[in-house]
Amino acid sequence: ENRKKILENKQRNEERRVRTRRLIERGAVLEGIFPLAPDLSGAEVKAFLIALSHLPGAAELTANLPKSGDTP
Repeated sequence: ENRKKILENKQRNEERRVRTRRLIERGAVLEGIFPLAPDLSGAEVKAFLIALSHLPGAAELTANLPKSGDTP
């Protein structure tokens, strides 16, 4: 039972590490494309991205993106 808990903890830690890395990479991409992003609050970034998602053609662009787990 203790070994099972240790394995579960290792798996959770690995999943957390992968998610953290993904979020950091995506944040870096956002800041690289939109230079004002570092000066915005989290709520402002969210509002900005929501506004972008409502632009004409945004739905078509996102529909054509590969799904998570798909091979490129």
